Amino acid sequence: MTQIGFYHLLKLPLEQALPRLLEKAAAAGMRAVLMAGSPERVEHLSALLWTYAEDSWLPHGSARDGEADQQPIWLTDQDENPNGATLLVLCDGIRPASLAGWQRCLDLFDGTDETAVAAARDRWKSWKEDGHQLIYYQQRADGGWDEKART
Repeated sequence: MTQIGFYHLLKLPLEQALPRLLEKAAAAGMRAVLMAGSPERVEHLSALLWTYAEDSWLPHGSARDGEADQQPIWLTDQDENPNGATLLVLCDGIRPASLAGWQRCLDLFDGTDETAVAAARDRWKSWKEDGHQLIYYQQRADGGWDEKART
């Protein structure tokens, strides 16, 4: 079963929290797929990962760049794993058809949006019924994370 971390964004928006989480994954040697809500969102996040900090960058690519097998982080709006990743990162309320084959999944959702919170609760219930291990993290004021619940 997949370990799914729910990341409740409260203080920092996705654009600030996402690079930090991907940096940790890359430092741990993990390959990742980031699934976003649209091709435009993929391009926006791709540009962000090149420019989010002057002293950092995250090697990544998308369909626009090609060579998926060469990319440690693959950004897509499709339900795919072309770079052989073990980590799936979800944003924009995206839900893959299956979590089979993924060791870990990060589900990032906007805690200031009641619709997004309700949808995250629905995903939690569904994935709990499917037998996945779930961990709920709430964002602190400094942008870090506190674990609040675990199944």
